[in-house]
Amino acid sequence: MTKYEKNYNNYDRDGVSVTPGEQFKITIKRLGINGEGIGYYQRKLVFVPGALPNEVVRVTVREDLPRFIRADLTEILQTSADRVEPIDAYANEVGGFELENLAYPAQLQFKRDMIISALEKFKPAGYKHYKIPQTIGMDNPVAYRNKAQFQVREQDGQVVAGLYEARSHNVVDLKTSALQYPLVMKVMNAVVAMIADLDIPVYDEEKNSGIIKTVVVRAAVATNEVQVTFVTQSPKLLKKRQLLERIATELPEVVSVNQNVNPGKTSLVWGEQTIHLAGKKVITEILDGLEFDLSPRAFLQLNSFMTPTLYHEAFKSLKLTGKEKLVDAYAGVGTIGLLAADQVREVRGMDTIEEAVDDANHNALKNHITNAFYEVGEAEELLPAWLEDGFDPDIIIVDPPRTGLADSLIDAILTSAPSQFVYISCNPSTLARDLVKLTDKYRVDLIQSIDMMPQTARCEAVVKFTKK
Repeated sequence: MTKYEKNYNNYDRDGVSVTPGEQFKITIKRLGINGEGIGYYQRKLVFVPGALPNEVVRVTVREDLPRFIRADLTEILQTSADRVEPIDAYANEVGGFELENLAYPAQLQFKRDMIISALEKFKPAGYKHYKIPQTIGMDNPVAYRNKAQFQVREQDGQVVAGLYEARSHNVVDLKTSALQYPLVMKVMNAVVAMIADLDIPVYDEEKNSGIIKTVVVRAAVATNEVQVTFVTQSPKLLKKRQLLERIATELPEVVSVNQNVNPGKTSLVWGEQTIHLAGKKVITEILDGLEFDLSPRAFLQLNSFMTPTLYHEAFKSLKLTGKEKLVDAYAGVGTIGLLAADQVREVRGMDTIEEAVDDANHNALKNHITNAFYEVGEAEELLPAWLEDGFDPDIIIVDPPRTGLADSLIDAILTSAPSQFVYISCNPSTLARDLVKLTDKYRVDLIQSIDMMPQTARCEAVVKFTKK
């Protein structure tokens, strides 16, 4: 059950019951936060992936739950003017392509509407008066994803690589993807073919056996350097020498090869142990003139083309004199803090992944930045500790995961109450929730959405505040 579905539990109407396989006709009223169409059958919520607002559709019941119905789109009886042909044939089979059938201007409007809906639900102080401009989109909203994490399995005697089918662990073989940076798909297909040719055992989830679980391919768009990481069941990698020789010979753009060990059945892609196999340990991306080295587990925005736009929007609200102390929370490889370092006195940042922090400190040195320091740990623990030690930040920029800010971090932000504060969010729901507390001391000046993930339901936004 998604969070969105849970939020609408109160729409249940006693006595409404349907049977899996049953069909009925409904009108789609709006899109949910996962991009699915939402309608009502006898006043009971119905979630229909692939259906668009204002469409009249025939659906087939997949699951009847106490508070809502999940259904499959069977026939479109009245088509939305915003419907387009999906770029990828499997767009409605796997996650991450769910809006390919929606015209791009309507996608941008949907992402702005998501923010407004979340604000209306949580009602932070003054929310009706927030300035919420139109979403900033891409000129060409395809071929942007700089990383692919594909599950590798054997199906019908063939090695396949791709993403899980919705609500299952069946892997959909993705030999093409219009959303991936082309070099990523070139390398992915070649590496998977090598695994098959060399007969390296791939993971069998039912038996918890085999070796290669996932192949991760990341490309640095500015340099076209490629990093390949094999996520394996154990440290043992059969035919490793032959595999590395073929990569070196056939894929010269691959300059970094690594192995990550992630044993057992788990929903997590990454394990804790990463082994360097060949080439460099990192690849180098360039953003706004700075070079950033990336180790396999280090976070970088998936859309290198729009990342400068995102950060420029974040920096627009800052008034910098060169005397400020800036905290870069959830820092990853240090992109935000290092890009601002030449305009402030000091940058401090943190991340929970040790390799990312190593990258961030290395990237400071690589770019001859001497006023930035990064530390391993959770923002909600380190910021209060820094405050207790007497560190008093003038600026805090937070870029948390989809879960948003921990209450302890919000408390630390409100305790330090820096004069300048920027929140970069990738989840409108947790953003709106966090604003309820943050607006005790801050007034929201602007929420600017930026489309970092075209053709998906993901929405990124920059929130600019003024201290009350």
